[in-house]
Amino acid sequence: MNDIRVGVNGYGVIGKRVADAVLAQPDMHLVGIADIATDWRIQSAALRLPIFAATAEARRAMLDAGVNAQGDLEQLLAECDVIVDTTPKHVAAGNLERYRAAGVKTVLQGGESHATTGHSFVAQANYATALGRDSTRVVSCNTTSIVRVLGALTTAGLLERARGVLIRRATDPWESHLGGIMNTMVPEATIPSHQGPDARTVLPELDVVTIAAKGAHTQTHSHFWTLQLTRQATREEVLAALRAAPRIAFIRMSDGLVALNSTIELMRDLGRPRGDMWEVAVWEDLLTVTGDEAYLAYQVYNEAIVVPETIDAIRALVGAVTDADTSIRLTDESLGMRQDFLIPPERTNHDRS
Repeated sequence: MNDIRVGVNGYGVIGKRVADAVLAQPDMHLVGIADIATDWRIQSAALRLPIFAATAEARRAMLDAGVNAQGDLEQLLAECDVIVDTTPKHVAAGNLERYRAAGVKTVLQGGESHATTGHSFVAQANYATALGRDSTRVVSCNTTSIVRVLGALTTAGLLERARGVLIRRATDPWESHLGGIMNTMVPEATIPSHQGPDARTVLPELDVVTIAAKGAHTQTHSHFWTLQLTRQATREEVLAALRAAPRIAFIRMSDGLVALNSTIELMRDLGRPRGDMWEVAVWEDLLTVTGDEAYLAYQVYNEAIVVPETIDAIRALVGAVTDADTSIRLTDESLGMRQDFLIPPERTNHDRS
């Protein structure tokens, strides 16, 4: 089969990471990226990637800025099998008709509502239901982590219900100069917060309630869970269920990974692109099981966690790979994903074959 031809509309926090992930895939070809900006982000991208203007006004602005746009969005779409829209919240919904008119399959991100595509996606949970669809929506960073972790326990038959507190970052690090809170914490205005209901768009039977707040920091989200299990279990059983799932990695306070910033520094030391962490990082030594209750905490790298899911969504829509395990393995190996960051990869049990 020929490589899947992929375009990315929106070269921001997620878009640039998706573009690089597409370049790393053995079965994909990046046709180009589209945007309306002309600043350093697009100027640096133009040094190594084909650039397209998302609007006629943007094309004129790119020419004025010395950016060599190879065409407009319609020309990009004409060369693509799949377009990944990573534009700001609600912009993608307005673009969807353009994509449909061009006859390209579409992957949206979690800023759009479930109703926009009628399908929400997390690879380990519902890959098969996305096969051959015209469009899907990769759920948000927080929702992705919820589905990965709670989905793993559900698959193992261990989870009865889950109640979680989510501490969200104030803003993306690169936009820290534009806004965000300082010296305070802002609760979401409703309970449950939106992440729990969003997780049920992927796992409809999940009994989950989330309470969320925005904290005065920019480095990643953190989740704290109280879990009612289906029966009395051991800590080892819960750990085994998490280890059996993809895209969950383990960190330990005993290794000095005691805070969000220390894990980010570890990613940099490991040579991760942009310091990214695509995995959910579960604190192994915090996991506590008492009878039929479990308690755990984990870290969510909001800038990168949805990238592998987006790659798998591309394959599912095209039908290039028909089973989740194969697509997940291709994606994870290409990115160098790990189950334990401080144990050599050959000694972990990430391969589920």
